[in-house]
Amino acid sequence: MTNKPDGNHTPDSSTAQPEMPLIEHLLELRNRLLKMVLAVVICFAAIYPFANELYLLLSQPLRELLPVGQMMIATDITSPFFAPLKLALVLAVFAAIPVILYQLWSFVAPGLYAHEKRLAFPLLFTSVILFYLGAAFAYFVVFPLVFGFFTAIGPEGIVELPDITSYLNFVLKMFFAFGVAFEIPIATILLVLTGATTPDDLAAKRPYIVVACFVIGMLLTPPDIISQTLLAVPMWLLFELGIIFSKLAVRKTDDAETDEATDE
Repeated sequence: MTNKPDGNHTPDSSTAQPEMPLIEHLLELRNRLLKMVLAVVICFAAIYPFANELYLLLSQPLRELLPVGQMMIATDITSPFFAPLKLALVLAVFAAIPVILYQLWSFVAPGLYAHEKRLAFPLLFTSVILFYLGAAFAYFVVFPLVFGFFTAIGPEGIVELPDITSYLNFVLKMFFAFGVAFEIPIATILLVLTGATTPDDLAAKRPYIVVACFVIGMLLTPPDIISQTLLAVPMWLLFELGIIFSKLAVRKTDDAETDEATDE
């Protein structure tokens, strides 16, 4: 990447590089993408031998709640193979996220100013942690409550035999929903830093945000009040946390820009 000064800032001299031709940028991007793919392949190779055990671990919150003698089934002849395979591939991508983000960071970092680097790397690192926390929250908190609700509300005389593929699709959707929901503080900070809004404006829109959280919770979770609330309430709390940290980020950015202007 290149450093392109403007009228207000000068790039960090320690990272200044001569301008690169377009073809070199494309070659560098290709190399970064290949490293991302290689990281996913390595993680997949390490995870796949344990795919069946991992699927049993993933399905444990539901299997523990099934009545004695009932179990999960495969309604498709290929499901016992493809369900663990899909799980191993998704887990490989999740496991490789730090490497993927590092490669993206290495590609764009040379074109950033010093104060932008000081904020960008912590935001990337925090976004990974928050995504993992969202998935862990879904597994340890949401799944037992949601599955307990569904297994208890069924009509009497109905035998529950969950399909392994349907279950996998459901939990992956929940992992993604909660992982993305836990990124709200990062999204809030980025909106403020880009000038799209201010912390005070966001705080003034709090009632609308709360309603939006419940609407999103209704759309991304099963049609029951428990899972909807379990997603909406953390989203609201994370929004409040994002306002607090966005104020700190704005203050640090202003201080950094003042220091750079003083150095010039």
